[in-house]
Amino acid sequence: MVMNNNDDTFIREVNEELRSEQLQSAWRRFRPVIIGVAVLIVVGVAGAGVFEWWQARESSASGDRFLTAIKAANDKQTDEAAKQFEQLAKDGFGSYPVLARMRLATLKAEKGDAKAAIADFLAIGQDGGVPKALRNVAKLRAAWLMVDASSYDDVSAQIAELATASSPVRHSARETLGLSAYKAGNFAKAREWMQMIIDDNDAPAGARTRAQMVLALITASGKLT
Repeated sequence: MVMNNNDDTFIREVNEELRSEQLQSAWRRFRPVIIGVAVLIVVGVAGAGVFEWWQARESSASGDRFLTAIKAANDKQTDEAAKQFEQLAKDGFGSYPVLARMRLATLKAEKGDAKAAIADFLAIGQDGGVPKALRNVAKLRAAWLMVDASSYDDVSAQIAELATASSPVRHSARETLGLSAYKAGNFAKAREWMQMIIDDNDAPAGARTRAQMVLALITASGKLT
């Protein structure tokens, strides 16, 4: 019995020694690779941290510039605001360049240059590098301005796709299309769009109220064709 215990102890010691030698051998063989991987991990983590810090800094700086330009616009310093928005559109960070472009278009509209504003909004709406949500907003802004300056067919060509049941901006698109049709004297089409707003359970209360007002005007006119 004692002999067996001694044998087991001896075997364990031999196995531990062998494992130790194998580990040492593996370390000698793969040490450069292991150290290299460890260095890459450390550098990668550090690099990610630096990049996140840089992103936060640039975003904050662009945000401050955007707010400064907004203040200038609110203070009626239109030329100064336009200058700041133009520069931000060129070298801003993140979403601020496209927001600056949209504000520039808005300034043009406020100054009475609807044609230039429409062109700018449509350019944003067709820019594949701009997030889809912002492209849709730009198209709607263009279409809204087009109600007073373009035909119903032109307005429909820009935003009809945004009025579908699955569109998150369908209510605004339908209201714009309805108003454009009403202005064009196409009361049947105007009623169709406004009724779609009223029948949509998700439509905002304000949109429903305006749609009901337009329907009331159509009914009062007695013209449905």
